[in-house]
Amino acid sequence: MGYEYNYDIAGYDFGWDVKSGKFTFEGQDAVLFWISSAMKTFFDTIEEISGEEASNLVFESTGFRQGLVVGQYFEKMKEVNVSEAADMITNTYATAGWGLTIIKDLDFETKTFTAFMKDSWEHKVNVAQGKTKGGSFLPAHYAGVFSGLFGTNIWYKIKQHQLEGHEHSVIEYFPSDVTISDNIHQLARKKESVQIRKLEGLVEEKTAELKELVNKLSSPIIPVLEGVVVVPLIGKYEEDRADQLIVNTLNRLPSYKASYLVLDLTGMDQEIGPHAVSLIEKIGSAARLIGTKTILVGISSTLGIEITQSKINLSKFDCFQTLQHGIHYAIGQMGRKII
Repeated sequence: MGYEYNYDIAGYDFGWDVKSGKFTFEGQDAVLFWISSAMKTFFDTIEEISGEEASNLVFESTGFRQGLVVGQYFEKMKEVNVSEAADMITNTYATAGWGLTIIKDLDFETKTFTAFMKDSWEHKVNVAQGKTKGGSFLPAHYAGVFSGLFGTNIWYKIKQHQLEGHEHSVIEYFPSDVTISDNIHQLARKKESVQIRKLEGLVEEKTAELKELVNKLSSPIIPVLEGVVVVPLIGKYEEDRADQLIVNTLNRLPSYKASYLVLDLTGMDQEIGPHAVSLIEKIGSAARLIGTKTILVGISSTLGIEITQSKINLSKFDCFQTLQHGIHYAIGQMGRKII
């Protein structure tokens, strides 16, 4: 304990300073982790927190950006060409436990190549995770490496994964407009769209509930005396709400054995159109079919003008200025009076 150990392995320097807890690879601080336990837990935790789609993008983005740093470092070594740099990088990674990677068909003019990867640390992590499809960290990492070496954006297409039973993972690389930033923004927009759709669905659901509640509360049937019911019309009546009012009124009138239906128009919206006038006529006519006479009360000057300008004839209904007058009239017609 307390001694420094240095070893040269395949031309690469490894060093340990046990006393200070320091491990170096090629003179730079490094760390060692067990793949099937510590690294697996690391990947599992990210996926658990972020979800599969987001975590894949995290691994891909991290791999690419780390590779870009490596590629830009080797690109500055003017005495080393791209092919030599590729050999140096893959050999370095092999000694560091990244698995075997062979670069084939490297074409500097078209900036294309194919990578064959075998027994990489990512493959081993995926095996430990019990996955059936390989990850995107290392494929994206080499895209970053060669983006730095070529000085242009390189992207990839996975032809096969070793995890699928092949001897190697095979990845093709080529120049592309695809960028990590674009992918991040695309995922963010996708998540925003999903959230927006959820909110829209919630709004629609709550709107439907509110609409149902309004329909129930805004035009109730109120039995005021035996044989007389009052239905106050409140607010504005669009087609759906008007139809619902007619159905509810006709369905419930027989249970009250009403001889007179008093429609109180006092609370109707001031912006009254032909549709509202038609609603009044429809309710009265439909009520008459089941033996109930209709009385109109609370007709405003605005509604009165709309009625006269419409082609709908409401003269068949008795009209009174106030609800009290209408109820007294209904009682009198039935041969009774309020004492």
